[in-house]
Amino acid sequence: MGEKQLNNVLDAKNGVKDTLPTVLGYVGIGTAFGIIAHTNGFSPLETFIMSLLVYTASGGFALVSMLPAGSSLFSIFAATNLMSARMLLMTMTLAPKFKDEKLIKNLWLGSLVTDETFALAITKLNYTKGKLKYEWLNAANLVAYAAWCLSSLFGALIGSVITDTKALGLDYAVVAMFLGLLYLQLITDQSVKIELQLVMIGGTMVLTYLGLIFLPASVSTIVVTVVGCLVGRVIKHVFFE
Repeated sequence: MGEKQLNNVLDAKNGVKDTLPTVLGYVGIGTAFGIIAHTNGFSPLETFIMSLLVYTASGGFALVSMLPAGSSLFSIFAATNLMSARMLLMTMTLAPKFKDEKLIKNLWLGSLVTDETFALAITKLNYTKGKLKYEWLNAANLVAYAAWCLSSLFGALIGSVITDTKALGLDYAVVAMFLGLLYLQLITDQSVKIELQLVMIGGTMVLTYLGLIFLPASVSTIVVTVVGCLVGRVIKHVFFE
């Protein structure tokens, strides 16, 4: 995603345009999900319905792994919700930008926000003087949702032919997409000093490493996110204000 591809226009057309460069990430993870679902005995239709109803990659992978293993519905529900708990923080961060919208619209937006559309929205704020509109984020969310669902179906359909997603390099697509969004954030965000951003990137890497060592994978993301925010706030107040 190049710097010139984002602008200050917040209509639905630009929501679609701005989201298209991130679609490859959804294609990679969605296809991998579909293949794994097929491997675990789910039909293409069942996989497609799951991708429609369980709009979380980590939760989806947990579901298609735990259900065939005979895990209880409570265990599956708890696991998928713990893995997706970070979305509460993301939607709470975006909520003030839509305080004038109706509750039903905000609930709709919040239910479709993903890591990628959240990162895209935060980057977009640098071009729009801190503003977002329902039309733009709704279009971005729908593009992402469609890419996830269709890629999951595609993966399930080709699951009998391709069983090793690593051979296709699909697992690197999401990483590459987030690196691109991070780069855009660094070069466009004028509200936070570049030195502070670099310090926080390094600090987040350290916290993530420690979290993976000492915490269960299901809660490490949310804990690292909260601790990282608190540490970042302290560092900014002490050293950069």
